[in-house]
This record gives sequence, C-alpha cells and structure tokens, in this order.
Amino acid sequence: MTDVPASDDATRLDSPGAARALGEFALRVENLPEMCAFYRDIVGLGEPLGDFGTAVFFGLGESHAGHEAIVALFDRTQLDDYAGIDQTKTSIDHFALSIDPADFDTEVERLHGHGLDLDFAYHEWVEWRSLYFADPEGNRVEFVCFDPEGAVKNEQYE
Repeated sequence: MTDVPASDDATRLDSPGAARALGEFALRVENLPEMCAFYRDIVGLGEPLGDFGTAVFFGLGESHAGHEAIVALFDRTQLDDYAGIDQTKTSIDHFALSIDPADFDTEVERLHGHGLDLDFAYHEWVEWRSLYFADPEGNRVEFVCFDPEGAVKNEQYE
C-alpha cells in the first residue's frame, strides 16, 4: 500500500484514491432561465459566478484545496442528439446542500412561502436532519444539517 498524502480532512485518509470533496454537481436542464431563477432565488444560491448562455455556475464556497464547490446548470437542448429529459429514467435520486441547523426551520417557512411541497426525514445513523423538495424540472433537492435532536424537531412537520 502506498502512503496517502496528508489531507486537511482526516476522515478521508484511508481512501484508496485522491478524491477529497465534491467539486461540482451539474444538472442538464431544459429551461435554463427558469432553472437559473429557481436556484438563484428559491434555493438561495445567489447570483451565479458565471453565466455563459448555455451554462450557469453557482458557487457554494471552498470545497477542498482552493477549489470552489459548484452547482452547474447546462442547457443541452440545442445539441443535435438531444432527446429530452425523462425524470423516470434518471439515475439521480437527489442532491443535498448543507445548511446550518439554526436555519432549518426558517428555511422550511421560506420554502413553504414559495409554495413548495416539502418532505422531511431524520437519518439517525449520521444524525442528519433533512428536508426535500423538487425543482421545476423534477430534480429532488435536499437541505441537510447535522442535528442530534433533529428527529424530535421534525415531529412538528408530521
């Protein structure tokens, strides 16, 4: 076995490869302006770091070793071989964005204010409190936080 270089993430030192954090999550979208507005205003990612007409990049802050964590939206509808998006055949179940535990209930109210249907879960094995909602094209988005008391707190939403 080879020595793994030192990492600022001690929990990953035993991994066989060099991957240390998520750098980018990219979604193929059919309506880029609508999806850009949703992720900017409803999800709350703010103004994109880059807008290139057929691709938009939202920054989430540093991921690892100076690399910005990105949520990217790509419009592929103009490609000759584009066949559309079928949510029943996608391999993506959902993707999660971390939030502060103190913001959880405020986010519930804010997202309800935008008319979103929310689902709630508590993942006991990691003590994560989660809420889920769908974007305009049917992708499931999760807001998640570490909260050992999250199961009890989520009871108010059942």
